[in-house]
Amino acid sequence: MKLGEALVRDSLITRDQLKEALERQVIFGGRIGTNIVERGFLKEAELAGFLSRYFKVPAVDVKLLTSIENEVIDCISRDIAEKYRVIPFKKERKRLHVAMMEPNVLQSIDELRFRTTYDIVPYIITEMRLLYALEKYYGIERNLRYISTTHLSDEEQATAPDNKADLLKLKESFASARDKEEIVGLLLHAAGKVYSRVAMFVIKSGSVSGWKAKGLNVERAEFRPQPNSLFAEVIAGKNYYRGPLLKVPANEPLITIVGGTPQDCLVVPVQIREKIIGLLYVDNGIASVLDANLGYINNIVSMASISFEITILRRKIFDL
Repeated sequence: MKLGEALVRDSLITRDQLKEALERQVIFGGRIGTNIVERGFLKEAELAGFLSRYFKVPAVDVKLLTSIENEVIDCISRDIAEKYRVIPFKKERKRLHVAMMEPNVLQSIDELRFRTTYDIVPYIITEMRLLYALEKYYGIERNLRYISTTHLSDEEQATAPDNKADLLKLKESFASARDKEEIVGLLLHAAGKVYSRVAMFVIKSGSVSGWKAKGLNVERAEFRPQPNSLFAEVIAGKNYYRGPLLKVPANEPLITIVGGTPQDCLVVPVQIREKIIGLLYVDNGIASVLDANLGYINNIVSMASISFEITILRRKIFDL
């Protein structure tokens, strides 16, 4: 059974989510698991756990990849690591523990055993995590689309880039916000700490209008998202988008606003319950990638969404 079908069988994703991930894979490339994680259908740790069961080998403990000794890395040459997409991370006597994306390909394992003279103990690793490790230890550069925050620990993703005290202060500010203007101001200020350009768009009667921004001019910007445009996909899927702003006719209104086609951007829907009321757009300019983590942004957007709902409920109380 193909990996995508196995994910549906195990109820980890829906068939519609698989279809969406496959369509994204055609455009952006990469493994199906990578596209599923990028769309937010699974967390990387959940994908790794599934791959372990699927291939019947253990998943590598990502903590073991943070500081691999040079002696271990030197067991496999740069060329071989790149050819077979593998990372050695532990050595004991005549056994070499190796993380790889295809632990079921016996020919690769036999070749590694022959080249290293070690018995190879295979572990599964996700594509994103492996490419990060190959760049870190062998200098093999990743494609821009793979540069994300997968190397951050769960604790770092929960609190970065602010410390816990600052995060608590931000929560208190959202909780006490009195109106929508204050909420949007807090959201843009928080997002602006990690991205150079941030903008909030409001959705009303099927149209998108610029609200507030930092580093961009969204005043008087108003358009109706066309089918297959970035904004239309985010609204329809009710999920964030991370990737390049494609130069297609449907994206022209947004391309005009941001002054080009950024190699890497992020659009996150702001919702009140199930209704999307706005879109948060962020990038680091046309030629830069996003090196800040998505966990932080999703966190502050969730705060803003709850804060919007609180102000609505507060207004209803006074209307009684």
